[in-house]
Amino acid sequence: MKIAIAGYGVEGQENFRYWSGQPGNEITIVDEKGAGAPIPEGVASIVGDGAFNQLNGFDLVIRTAGLAPSKIVTDGKIWSATNEFFEKSPAPIIGVTGSKGKGTTSSLIASILEDAGRKVWLVGNIGLPALSVLDQIKPEDIVVYELSSFQLWDLKKSPAIAVVLFIEQEHLDVHASMEEYVEAKAQITRHQTADDILIYNAHNQYSRQIAEGSLAQLFPYPFETAAHVVDGWFYYGQQQLFSVDTLSIPGAHNIDNALAAIDAVWPFTEDVGAIENGLSDFTGLPHRLAFVKNVNGVEYYDDSIATTPSSAIAALRAFANQPKVIILGGSSKGSDFNELAMELTQHDAQAVLIGDEADHIANSLNAAGFTKYEIIENATAELFTKKAAELAKPGGVVLLSPAAASFGLFKNYADRGDQYIAAVNSL
Repeated sequence: MKIAIAGYGVEGQENFRYWSGQPGNEITIVDEKGAGAPIPEGVASIVGDGAFNQLNGFDLVIRTAGLAPSKIVTDGKIWSATNEFFEKSPAPIIGVTGSKGKGTTSSLIASILEDAGRKVWLVGNIGLPALSVLDQIKPEDIVVYELSSFQLWDLKKSPAIAVVLFIEQEHLDVHASMEEYVEAKAQITRHQTADDILIYNAHNQYSRQIAEGSLAQLFPYPFETAAHVVDGWFYYGQQQLFSVDTLSIPGAHNIDNALAAIDAVWPFTEDVGAIENGLSDFTGLPHRLAFVKNVNGVEYYDDSIATTPSSAIAALRAFANQPKVIILGGSSKGSDFNELAMELTQHDAQAVLIGDEADHIANSLNAAGFTKYEIIENATAELFTKKAAELAKPGGVVLLSPAAASFGLFKNYADRGDQYIAAVNSL
């Protein structure tokens, strides 16, 4: 089979390893920006401007996740690692998507199922390439697949259990519109049947919109017939489970994530002890509202993964009763900061603004009447952390919760978080 690997970054390299390992495949590596790694000796390549328009004659074009199907010109079949995994996986798949909370919810689901004694494979957007473990998965296992809109764009088969979390404006630097972004997310349930399950955020208009077009059994959360909270206790239907204090990660948004996780595992286990232990055992992912250090009576938190306004709002609300300094800004994802600006007026808070989005955020803050901010030009992690430390009040918190992407100042959100942690440790 004549195969083009379209995009040769981290995922493209895994795609090459997978398809080149199958006999009879003739592989060509294709990338418009230049290959992200050295092309293996003897392997054909098409590199440079217009490369994705030159793919007629290939039987299969394997697109990397961030490459829109519409950018590829071919008379062959456009495919992806996600499609390949869904077609070949022998185990049931729990798919999780949303604008934020995907990694945390996926991890909570995996933690609960592991405590219930199941073999779980946590793959996808969270970091482990699904195809790298496909040959190890057994029918009795369970796959938890974190799915971005890019992975869902052209999905041909939906998971048995789909979870749609809170959705907001994001990735409009890649998607043509909010409608296209939501449509991509909707692919998670597009191919479900009445035998499948869709769990969705009942308070989010886009999640509800996706549910309205689904043929699956619908489980909104929180909902009285499934997972919900009453007087500080988790319930499933009428069954009291355990205190919300069982959850080790802070924030009301994480209670919502836990509700979605409980709904997702219920078809596999109703063991309340396992569910309680699974929630308690999970202490958070790196760069997701993670405690760094207490310095001179001020607590520092790394929430570098917070690349949307709603995730920064959730971070503010997690420390509603404490004075805060929040570090905001970075590169653009097409976000609207007006709601975040209004939220800041409800808190004892100051803001440090950085990156290309600093002026955009400042305009929204000014319009909301919030003026307690400073813009740091040419900001490094050391500079903005020192400024935040100067502004912080004893007993308060400093939040790196930028509500914007990291590019331009940092390699990625992890690099931003790591440099912030180093800066806090040097205070």
